[in-house]
Amino acid sequence: MGNYRFHRIFTIVVDSLGIGPLEDSPEFGDVGVDTLGHIAEKMAEAGTPLQIPNLQTLGLANLKPLAQVEPVEKPLAYYMSMRETSKGKDTMTGHWEMMGIHTKKPFITFTDTGFPKELIDELEKRCGRRVIGNKSASGTEILEELAEEEIATGAMIVYTSADSVLQICGNEETMGLDNLYHYCEIARELTMRDDWRVGRVIARPYVGKKKGEFVRTSNRHDYALKPTGPTALNALKDAGFDVISVGKINDIFVGEGITESHRSKSSVHGMEQTIEIAKRDFTGLCFVNLVDFDALWGHRRDTDGYAKEIERFDEKLGALLPLLREDDLLILTADHGNDPTYTGTDHTRERVPFLAYAKSFSGYGKLEEADTFAVIGATIADNFGVSMPKDTIGTSILSELK
Repeated sequence: MGNYRFHRIFTIVVDSLGIGPLEDSPEFGDVGVDTLGHIAEKMAEAGTPLQIPNLQTLGLANLKPLAQVEPVEKPLAYYMSMRETSKGKDTMTGHWEMMGIHTKKPFITFTDTGFPKELIDELEKRCGRRVIGNKSASGTEILEELAEEEIATGAMIVYTSADSVLQICGNEETMGLDNLYHYCEIARELTMRDDWRVGRVIARPYVGKKKGEFVRTSNRHDYALKPTGPTALNALKDAGFDVISVGKINDIFVGEGITESHRSKSSVHGMEQTIEIAKRDFTGLCFVNLVDFDALWGHRRDTDGYAKEIERFDEKLGALLPLLREDDLLILTADHGNDPTYTGTDHTRERVPFLAYAKSFSGYGKLEEADTFAVIGATIADNFGVSMPKDTIGTSILSELK
C-alpha cells in the first residue's frame, strides 16, 4: 500500500444523534426537533447533566450548545454540522448518502395503515402461515401481546414501525431460525415491488414461553435493499483496501464493498469490537454503526435511557482514543435524528454532527456546514487516492483537516 496521510480511518455512526432541525424538517412532520439538545436540557433540568468528558474534549459542546456541558477552550477535533440532501430520515438513506448516494425518492412506510391485504395474502400463501399483527408497534410490546398466540397456533407476527420496514417475529424454539430467515427472504422478494418497496425486512427472533419471559435475541438479521449504485465502500474494496464493518453496516449495504464484517450485540459491544480492531494493523476503513441509541431509546422516547447510552459511549470512546496512532483518523457522526422528547415514535429529520480527530492534527476548530453527508465518503476516498464511483455526490474536505 502507498504512503497515505491516514492509514486507518475509523468512522463511527452514533445512530440517530441529530443536533437540530433542517429548514425542510416540517415537511417531514418534524417541528423544533433537536435530539442531542433536548436530551441535554432534560438531564440538566433533572439535576443530572450529561457527563461526556471525551466528546466534550473533542469539541461537541463547541459545535452544539448543550445545557450544563461547557465548550472547551481548545477542542482536539475539527467539527461541523452536516445537512442531509437526500429525501428521507432513515438509516439507509443516511448511511448511503455518507458514502456518496443521493436518494431522491424516500422509502415507503406503512406506519398508519399496516401492510396492504394483497401483500399479506401473498405472504401467507408463500409461507404457509397465518399472519397476525400487521400494525406499527414496539418490538417488545408486540411480543407481550401476540407471542403466546404465535407459539400456540403457528401464526407469524408481522409488524412495522415508523421506519420503512417489514419485521417478522419468530420464536427460536417453535418456529426455528432457519424458517424465520426463509420467511423473511420471501417477504424481501415480495417487497421489491415498487408500491410495497420497504427499505428493510428484519427477522426478529426471540425466546421465552409466556408473557413476561419473552426476550429478543442477537440473531436478528436485516434484509435490506442493495444500494442503488456503487459507493465509496466499493471503490475502496476494489482498490484493495480493507473495509471492516461493525454493527449493522454490513446489512445496510448488503455486503457491498465490505471485506470483513462484525455483528454487534449492543452499542457497547460495538465499541468493544472497534477497540479490538484498533489494536490490529489494517489499511483502509473501519465503519461502525451503534444502533442502540435509536432502537432502544429514540423510538421508545426514553430520554434517560438515551442519555445513559451517550455516557456509556463516551466512556468507551475514552478507551479508544489512546489506541489511535499518529496516522489514524477518527470521524464521529450520525445518520438522522430521533428526538426522544418529540411526539410519536418516528425518526426526526435533523442536521448531524461531524467530528474529526487525529493525533497528528496541528489545528482544530469549526468548519463551514456541509450541504451533504457525502463529504465523509469523498474525504475517505481522497485520503486513499481512490476515485469515487460515477454518479456519486460529495466533495472531500481532507485539505481542511490540518
